Amino acid sequence: MWIDSHCHLDAPEFDADRDAVVQRAVAAGVRMLVIPAVGAFDWDSAREQAHRHGFAYALGIHPLYVMQACEQDLTLLAAQLERHRADPRLVAVGEIGLDFFVPGLDAEKQQLFYMEQLKLARRFALPVILHVRRSADQLLAGLGRIPVAGGIAHAFNGSAQQAQRFIDLGFKLGFGGTLTFERSLQIRRLATELPETAVVLETDAPDIPPLWLYKTAEQRAAGESTVRNEPAELPRIAESLSVLRGWTPAHTAAVTGANVLAALPRLRGLLDG
Repeated sequence: MWIDSHCHLDAPEFDADRDAVVQRAVAAGVRMLVIPAVGAFDWDSAREQAHRHGFAYALGIHPLYVMQACEQDLTLLAAQLERHRADPRLVAVGEIGLDFFVPGLDAEKQQLFYMEQLKLARRFALPVILHVRRSADQLLAGLGRIPVAGGIAHAFNGSAQQAQRFIDLGFKLGFGGTLTFERSLQIRRLATELPETAVVLETDAPDIPPLWLYKTAEQRAAGESTVRNEPAELPRIAESLSVLRGWTPAHTAAVTGANVLAALPRLRGLLDG
C-alpha cells in the first residue's frame, strides 16, 4: 500500500482529467492521498476532492499565499476547522510554514500567519503539514513556543541536525521527486541515514517532478514543457528510496505507510474503514 502524503489534487492542472489521474494512481497501488489546501480560495475544493475520491485533506494558508491573504482569513480558517472538526477526512492543518527562498515576501506577515495557524492546530488537536524552504530554524523556533501534535515537514531539505530536531518534536520528513536526482546529495544522504521511522513519501503533484519528467531550462526554452507530476509516480519515486536504503519495495511501502499513519493519526480510521 502506498500513501502519497502530499498531493495537490485540487490544483487547476488536474481539472481536465482529474478522474483519470486518480484512476492511474489507484492502478499504481496508491491507496491514499493527502490533499493540503493552500489558501481560503481552495479550502472547499480540497475537501470536496477528498470526499469525492475517498482521500484526506488539510486546511491552511500556505506562506506563498500569505501575501494575498488578510488577517480575517485566519478567523475564517478557525471557523472552517470548527465546522469540519468531526470530519474524519480532515487530518491536519496545512499547508502552513515559512518560505525565505522566494524574494519579495513579507517575513513578518509570514511569521504572524505561521504562529496563528500553530495556535489553531493546538486548539483543534491536529498535526500540521509544514512548508519548509530555507526556514527550518525559524519553523523549529515557532514549534518551541507553540508545540503541536507533530505532523510532516514537507519536501525537507535541511541539515541532519535540523532533521533530528523535527523528529524529536514528533515530525516525519517528506521526500519526493527530488530524491530521484543523483545530484540531490543532501536529500539523498538524509533519506539514507535518517531513522526509518522518520521518512514519508510524497509527490507534491503537480509540482516537483521526478527525474524522468523533468525538463532542463534549455529544454523549456526550446519549447519542451515539463510533464505534469502525478500521484501515480509515487511507487517509482519510492524505488529511489528502496535502492538508497537497500529495502525491498514491499518494505518501503510498509515503513513509509506506517510513518504517515503515525504522523496523521486520523488516516488510520479512513484506511481501516
